[in-house]
Amino acid sequence: MTVAETLLAAAAAFVVTSLVGVYRIVRGPTVPDRVIAINVVGSNVVIVIALLAAAIGEPGALDIALVYALLNFLLSIAISKFSVERGSVL
Repeated sequence: MTVAETLLAAAAAFVVTSLVGVYRIVRGPTVPDRVIAINVVGSNVVIVIALLAAAIGEPGALDIALVYALLNFLLSIAISKFSVERGSVL
């Protein structure tokens, strides 16, 4: 098994983990469960982009992963702030 195949297999594992997170976003019993699941899915997307960039040898895609990571962080902060202001339990 080559390095590229190993990286692609790892990316596939993170995609499966993200699908579990999507299930928790849809079925999450509480708002904090959904917020954490959104953050997990976003982090997994960043990891998958980075793994794919390494597998195909395209370092420019790492810039996309970095921007997506920053957007994921800002989204988490915004959702948490919105939840606290509305009085949801966090």
